[in-house]
Amino acid sequence: MPHLGFKKEDYEAFKANDRAGPIHMLNLVRLRERAVYEDGTETTGRAAYAAYGRLSSPIFERVKGRIVWRGAMEQMLIGPPEQQWDLCFIAEYPQPGAFLEMLKDPDYRIAMAHRQAAVADSRLTRMAPLSVGAGFGGGDAGGE
Repeated sequence: MPHLGFKKEDYEAFKANDRAGPIHMLNLVRLRERAVYEDGTETTGRAAYAAYGRLSSPIFERVKGRIVWRGAMEQMLIGPPEQQWDLCFIAEYPQPGAFLEMLKDPDYRIAMAHRQAAVADSRLTRMAPLSVGAGFGGGDAGGE
């Protein structure tokens, strides 16, 4: 089952968690080979997502968002091998309200038509940034 947008209850929970400080949003995106718009226009998924990026970038920058990590998926080591992602990145927002402000912007809503046409499946995970430690469990190498 593809995931292309929020459920109302997830959006409301996001709004309710208005803690101070930055948030990181992990984005995993699988693109459609062919993107088809509501008016019947067709292009590639990559081209449609690029249009989304061009149109949403000024809004993202206005709310002080920035990309803090980007990577190219090479291989699924643990997990379903069919879950391959074309785009993997972490976007940082200075506070949760900045993300919500972006979503409400009328120009961003126009850009979203390109994202909806481009994306076959996606995951969007909100995370609280933590300090980097030496061990996998955080903190020191001993994990305590």
